[in-house]
Amino acid sequence: MVPPAQFRSYYGRPVLKPPVWEWRIPAYFFTGGLSAGAALLAAGADLTGRRALCRGCRLGGFGALAVSSYLLIADLGRPERFHHMLRVAKPSSPMSVGTWILAAYGPGSGLAAGAELLPPALHATLPGRLARAAARPAGLSAALFAPGVASYTAVLLTQTAAPAWHEVRRELPFVFTGSAAASGGGLGMLVAPVAEAGPARRLGAAGAVAELLASRLIERRPGLVTTAYTTGRAGRLRRAAELLTLGGAAAALTVARRSRPAAAAAGLALLTGSVLQRFGVFAAGVASTEDPAYVVVPQRERLEAKKAEERA
Repeated sequence: MVPPAQFRSYYGRPVLKPPVWEWRIPAYFFTGGLSAGAALLAAGADLTGRRALCRGCRLGGFGALAVSSYLLIADLGRPERFHHMLRVAKPSSPMSVGTWILAAYGPGSGLAAGAELLPPALHATLPGRLARAAARPAGLSAALFAPGVASYTAVLLTQTAAPAWHEVRRELPFVFTGSAAASGGGLGMLVAPVAEAGPARRLGAAGAVAELLASRLIERRPGLVTTAYTTGRAGRLRRAAELLTLGGAAAALTVARRSRPAAAAAGLALLTGSVLQRFGVFAAGVASTEDPAYVVVPQRERLEAKKAEERA
């Protein structure tokens, strides 16, 4: 018997070059999503008079944005490269669109957070009154751009040549957006008392459901690409993410409604699940560029399907 053919590339080299990105990029995906989820929650809390939830999410969201910006600029290698990307606007480029979304989102998030840091002695002064008056419009502005911040990184990944990212271009934005909402809800449960954290619990649970459903759609796709998400390091990370996200959502809808420690535990579970989801997706994309089968098998399937269609 002839043994099954093994997929190999020329001189053992991968068909595609693996991404040069390091751990900073999946961490950047998580912190950006967390900031977006927190901005949405802060805007709603501000409009409904939940001051502790609003303050915690504004500060936490801006802190996550600051970390996200640092990670992005550090990965670029030279800080001025971010500035250079703002010299042009290219609608066909996810990187260009994402840069402009971040540029539009950042000032609102920063101004809303800055108003929360004003010392009480300045509240009665003219600058203090102006800053506090501008906090709500600034927070609403950040919330307006938050969905774009949460999802554009998924679009950025799906426009690369990595098979595990490109083939799930319809599902991955929903995974990232759901994950951002779940992490924002998790942050809200950590920073707000139980009496004010109702919107955070609901947002966290809704985001978790969206993330888990979109992840299952990826795993049930026909073809080889799903293997990258269910095996190896990516599979382990995503299984852990699923357990934590599911557990955090269940706790958010039950015990977190009565107990602050339970709410904190649920929030940490949702946040950790969101982190692992981003690293799992990143690992899947890297794995799909290292194995020639992820390129060769789909190509052969498309050729065979085309030949069958021509014969028919």
